[in-house]
Amino acid sequence: MRLPRELDAVEIRVLGCLLEKEQTTPDAYPLSVNALVGACNQKSNRDPVMGLSEADVDGALDRLHGEVMVWPVDGARTRKWRHSLDRMWHLDPATRAVMAVLLVRGAQTAGEIRSRTERMHPFASTTEVEDALARLAAGDEPLTVHLARQPGQKEARWTHLVGGAPNVQTAVFEPSPVEASGGGLSQRVTELEARVARLEQVLADLDG
Repeated sequence: MRLPRELDAVEIRVLGCLLEKEQTTPDAYPLSVNALVGACNQKSNRDPVMGLSEADVDGALDRLHGEVMVWPVDGARTRKWRHSLDRMWHLDPATRAVMAVLLVRGAQTAGEIRSRTERMHPFASTTEVEDALARLAAGDEPLTVHLARQPGQKEARWTHLVGGAPNVQTAVFEPSPVEASGGGLSQRVTELEARVARLEQVLADLDG
C-alpha cells in the first residue's frame, strides 16, 4: 500500500524534507529532529513557509513511524530519522527527486520541477520529468495528478496526492504526438530537418 491514509501538512513537510536532504546533503542524512525542524522551516525552496516547533515535528515523526514511513537510527549522540519510502512508493532516482520537490513546494509545472531538481537528479528534458510524473500517477494508488490549467496560468501544473485529492479540476495527461509514438529526440531532429528543407525550397522558388 502506497498510502495508508491522507497525511497532514506537517507530515507532508517532514517527508519532503527527508527526501530532499537525502539527495542534496547525503553526508548529513539521516536527520536529527533539530536538523529536521530547520529543514521544515526554511525560508527558501518552501511553499508555504512554515514555523514548526520541535513538538510539531516529533509528533509527525511518531505518527509516520506508526505507518512505517520513517524509521529511527540511533547515533552516538542523538537519534536520527530516515524515510522508508523507496520501497513503499516504488521510487527510483527520477521519481524520488520529483516527489521531494512536490512535497516541499506544492503544485508546479514540469519545467519548474526540472529546474528545482538539478541537485537531485539531472533530467535531460522536460519530457523526462513528465515521464516520471506519469509513472507516479499510474496504477490504483497514484501519488501525482495532472491539474487542468487554471485561469491566468500559461501552463498546467502537477501536484502530489499524499494529502488527498486536490480541490481543483484535474486533467488527463497526454504526451506530445512525437513522444507518444516513441520517436523521441531522433524523430524530432528528422522532422525539423525536413521542415528546414521545405523552407529552403520555398525560398529558392521565391528567388527564381
